[in-house]
Amino acid sequence: MKTTRRYYRVDRRHISMLRFTFEAYEGIAVVSTLDNEKGDIVVAIAPGCEAMVEGIMDDLGRQFIIEARPDFGDRATAPSGT
Repeated sequence: MKTTRRYYRVDRRHISMLRFTFEAYEGIAVVSTLDNEKGDIVVAIAPGCEAMVEGIMDDLGRQFIIEARPDFGDRATAPSGT
C-alpha cells in the first residue's frame, strides 16, 4: 500500500495529541516526528483518506498552529550535504 506523505510544522506541545487523534481513526494516517524541537512532522496517509486527513488538520488548525510545509519532503529525502 502506497501512502501519501504530507509535511507540517506544528506547535510541538501538540504533537502527541495529533498522533493520538490519528490513532483513534484507525488506519487513515500515521504521524511521525521529524524534529521535535521545531515541531516538524510527517503524516503518512492511507490511499483514499487524503480529504479526511486534510479536514482533520484544518479543524485542529483552528485550535493551534499547523503550517503545511510541502518543501520538507525534498529535504527529508535529500542526501546530507546538498
